[in-house]
Amino acid sequence: MATYHTSHSHTHTTNGDQSWYSTNQSVATPSDVSTAVRKLLSSTRRLQEILKLWSTERATESDVSDVYVQIGHEFNATINAFAHYGIELANIHSIPGELRAVLEGCLAEDPSPQVMETFQPELRKVLYKLLKGLQARQDSWRAATQRNADHHAQMLDLA
Repeated sequence: MATYHTSHSHTHTTNGDQSWYSTNQSVATPSDVSTAVRKLLSSTRRLQEILKLWSTERATESDVSDVYVQIGHEFNATINAFAHYGIELANIHSIPGELRAVLEGCLAEDPSPQVMETFQPELRKVLYKLLKGLQARQDSWRAATQRNADHHAQMLDLA
């Protein structure tokens, strides 16, 4: 079990794949899938950047942890945004645990570019799986937003 502290005084405890940071913070509207996905992907890019800095001892394990927790926030916001449209993302629910396993393996080593090279393929594989999982639901989301727009237009016509 690992405990991560964020700069916002939140604590996140992991226990296997069962828990992930849950927060009341969310995107501006629960249905804003584009914003949620953009923030999640931005956080994953930040994770890659911070790991490169860690590998050259210009960032700490705590810095990596903070970005991991941020990914948790963004992951939950993304799941919730898609859920608003009735779109299930079960195909990516394993991502947080997979990502944590890669990070724990990497951070268990002494920082070096060689360690980063060793873990980079596995990290990219997990992040690619996340991206593909999100892309797989893109058409469902577009169809749902179109239905929603059509429904609102009908309601306006009735008024």
